[in-house]
Amino acid sequence: MIADILVDTNVLVYAYDGREPRKQARALETLGSLVATGRGALSAQVLGEWYRAVTGKLRPVLSATDAASQAAALLRAWRVLPVTSLVVLEATRGARDHRLAYWDAQIWATARLNQVPLVLSEDFPDGRVLEGVRFCDPFARSFTPAALGI
Repeated sequence: MIADILVDTNVLVYAYDGREPRKQARALETLGSLVATGRGALSAQVLGEWYRAVTGKLRPVLSATDAASQAAALLRAWRVLPVTSLVVLEATRGARDHRLAYWDAQIWATARLNQVPLVLSEDFPDGRVLEGVRFCDPFARSFTPAALGI
């Protein structure tokens, strides 16, 4: 099966964040389902942002060694989409035309240019569609992985 769901950084970070047990449980359930079905993708941007968050913002932080080991495991388990010059250019258009923050626009651009129709993120309004890319908040009370077929 082709990866048709792009996971934003916040979903990945919550899987490592024990300070919010409800969000952690939801993230772990959702990510597990995506890995099991092969339908999930990450971007190189997400992996970089994840590393920064788990080694600097989480409490307790992961050591650089543990985070590097986890990053290697993520690379083995997920399809990882590159951030290319075309993604950057498309993100600037998304920031300009859709008034997205640049890093959010880069997530959108990565999904759009890689023909990934769904992004899981709490950073966009749940259900919003931008040029064929739909955003779903996996932490919304109404969300279930089964609703996405995962």
